[in-house]
Amino acid sequence: MTQVRRKIRFTWLTDLKTTRENAWQIMRAGRARGRIGNETFNTLKSQGHTPGHNYGLGRQHLSAVFAHLMMLAFLVDRVQQPCRSLHQVARRKCRSKRELRERIRSIFKEFIALSMQMILWCIVNGFRKKRLDFQWE
Repeated sequence: MTQVRRKIRFTWLTDLKTTRENAWQIMRAGRARGRIGNETFNTLKSQGHTPGHNYGLGRQHLSAVFAHLMMLAFLVDRVQQPCRSLHQVARRKCRSKRELRERIRSIFKEFIALSMQMILWCIVNGFRKKRLDFQWE
């Protein structure tokens, strides 16, 4: 069976002045911008942030606010991960980043924890108490 190759054509919309000299650079920039968006959402989904279906803007733009909060949480998480040794130890205790997120979520849902440090400490050291309100030194 022979395979037929189709010629693919793309159309780009831009307000930049396009010439033969800069068309390649504009195309590369557009593709890079799309790739950044796709990779960000793929990372969010694969690491347990799970951006779900957008059900419209609703009252007072609630789902847009939710999306912004999710992106802000993702940004804070990405910035703090390499900076906190306790986070790194907790990450090594789990098989994947997704498992770490799930364990953090389950502790957050089931127990009263005063800080993220407390939750990570519980993942690293285990815990038995229903109330995690002891003092940190």
